[in-house]
Amino acid sequence: MRITFVLPGYPWKPVGGFRVAYEYANHLVARGHNVAVVHARCLPNWSPPPPPNFYRWLRKKAGQIRNLFFRPKVNWQPIDERVKMLYVPEPTERYVPDSDAVFATAWQTAELVAKYPPEKGEKFYLVQDFEDFFGPKERLEATWKEAFKMIVISHWLYKKVVSIVGQRKDIIVIPNGINHQKFRLLNDIISRPKRVAMMYSNASYKAPEDGLRALEICKREFKDFQAVIFGPGAIPKRLPSWIEDKGTVDSETLVRLYNSASIFLSSSVAEGFAFPPAEAMACGCAVVATDSGGIREYAEHEETALLSPPRNPEALAENLLRVLKDDTLRIRLAQAGHERIKRFTWERSTNLLEKFILSSFRCVDRRR
Repeated sequence: MRITFVLPGYPWKPVGGFRVAYEYANHLVARGHNVAVVHARCLPNWSPPPPPNFYRWLRKKAGQIRNLFFRPKVNWQPIDERVKMLYVPEPTERYVPDSDAVFATAWQTAELVAKYPPEKGEKFYLVQDFEDFFGPKERLEATWKEAFKMIVISHWLYKKVVSIVGQRKDIIVIPNGINHQKFRLLNDIISRPKRVAMMYSNASYKAPEDGLRALEICKREFKDFQAVIFGPGAIPKRLPSWIEDKGTVDSETLVRLYNSASIFLSSSVAEGFAFPPAEAMACGCAVVATDSGGIREYAEHEETALLSPPRNPEALAENLLRVLKDDTLRIRLAQAGHERIKRFTWERSTNLLEKFILSSFRCVDRRR
């Protein structure tokens, strides 16, 4: 079967939504399907709001020029050599190969894929977006109402979709998987140091300032711990000496970083699924996080993690202090989380996705 995924940009840095498409592409091509991933240099239907300052505007312009002349090498995610990686000016039908099934992967691409002619394939929508963090809420929700067969990555997000479009048989939940060959235990859970890891991203829904604030609150009350932050965000220049800044890291370094910590801190406001806490669980960290919605797929309060309301660094700090002060609690959460996250594999997710695709074609055949 010919399957195409349409992405809304170039993969210069790690992006969770891109990773989902790449993982499915890898597993589907290994099963004998002909898979292409289309990357759009720009979007004819969407121009993000102007950057808030000259420095960010200059960076945006530099990125646009870079995209004209260069193609990124995806070193943060393995890509099967049989997957066709296509880089196109825009994700309009002119640049998208004919397929049996074509997937929109974001609301911006969904607006365009909805208009593709039949030869581009049966239309599917991998729903990973939510609310208005990624664009106008009314446009995002309008894409949910289009004639797509939809795969939603968490039950929390599924409820949002159904609240807008109603119950439909062609909308299913397939949670994301974790690559357990990569994200795995290297260091024993019990003997880990009091070290807290946190991803730092400038995306507003990640609320990184709340995470740093929670760390500072804890440090005033409990001195005996260190912290390490990583990620693609522009990390504040004046960090205290007890917070180590690793910046952007490759996948192997990330696994070692997770394994060097005993606790992972997440401060997001909303997440469709939330990869970093799940990866940290797979690597043996106890997760202390905000209840960001999609994280509930694997993070259960007091069972596999400690959760607190978003936008409340004081409550986040309170839970972090509990784990720092109570090693028995930390070990119990880490071990339970490690066992829970084992259920989430790309093999299982791909089984469900492939079954959904094939059943959709059988339905089409019956109508004909």
